[in-house]
Amino acid sequence: MGDISMKQRATFSIGKFLIYIALIILSATALTPFLWMISTALKQSEYVLSIPPRFIPDPVSISSFTRLFDIFPMGRMFFNSVVVTAAALLGQLVTSAMAAYAFARIEFRFRKVLFFLYVMTLMVPYQVTVTPLFILMSKLRLVNTYGGLILPVFYSAFGVFLLHQAFLTMPRELEESAFIDGASPGIVFLRIYLPLIKPSMVTLGVLSFMGVWNSFLWPLFVIRDQEMMTLPVGLAALQGEYLTEWNMVMAGALISLVPIIIVFLLAQKYFIQGMSRSGIKN
Repeated sequence: MGDISMKQRATFSIGKFLIYIALIILSATALTPFLWMISTALKQSEYVLSIPPRFIPDPVSISSFTRLFDIFPMGRMFFNSVVVTAAALLGQLVTSAMAAYAFARIEFRFRKVLFFLYVMTLMVPYQVTVTPLFILMSKLRLVNTYGGLILPVFYSAFGVFLLHQAFLTMPRELEESAFIDGASPGIVFLRIYLPLIKPSMVTLGVLSFMGVWNSFLWPLFVIRDQEMMTLPVGLAALQGEYLTEWNMVMAGALISLVPIIIVFLLAQKYFIQGMSRSGIKN
C-alpha cells in the first residue's frame, strides 16, 4: 500500500509540474507582444527596425512619448476618451439594470417576446447600423459632438441579457418578503437586488469600459476635428502613408492600454463571480 501511495504521489507531482510548465509557456506567449510593445516604445527611431531585432532597448529613451505629446494633442484625446467612456459606462449600467429587472421580475404582457426581440438585436452586425446611426446623428446635429459619440453607446443589449440572467438567479422569496413589508418594486430593485448583483454589474462595467474605450469605427465616422478625436482614432493617424514611426505608435498604444489594465486589476475580484452568476438559467 505504501509503494502504491508513493507512485500515485510521484505521478501527481509530475503531472502538476507539466501543467505548471505549460502555463508558464502560455503566459510567456501571451505576454510577449505586450513586452515587445513596451520595448519598441522605449527605443529611439533608428533602432526600431534594426537587424537583428533588439528586445531590450539600448539605450532606453522616452523620446517617443515626448514627441507624441508635442505633435498630437494627446491630453485632449485622452480627456475625450475618458468623458465618452464614463458617460457610456454610466448609461449602460443604469439602463441595462433597469431593463433587466423589468424583464426578469415584473410581469407584463409580451414580456418574453419583447425580451427575445431585444436580445435578437445582438445578431445584427454593428457595421450594418453605422450608416443609419450617422444619418440620425446628422439629423439631430450631433456630428462632431460628445452627444454623437455617447448616445449610440448609451445602452447595451448584451448588458440587459447579462444582468437579466443575474436577476433570474435571485430567489423570489426576497422580493415577496419585501412586498409583505410594504416595499415598492423600486425599493426592492435599489436596496435588495442591486447589491446582490454587484459582481455582475462590475463584470458589465469592465466589458463596457473595454468596448467603448477601444471603439474605433463609430468615432471615426462621427468625428471630424482633431480636438474631438478619441485615443483609438488619434493613434490611427500616426500611421503614415509611406513611413510609420512605430516607436511613437507603440507609445500611444501603451498610454491607451494602461487605463484598461488598471480597471481590470481593480475589478478582477468580482469579474469571475459576475460571469459565473450570469450564466444561462433553464
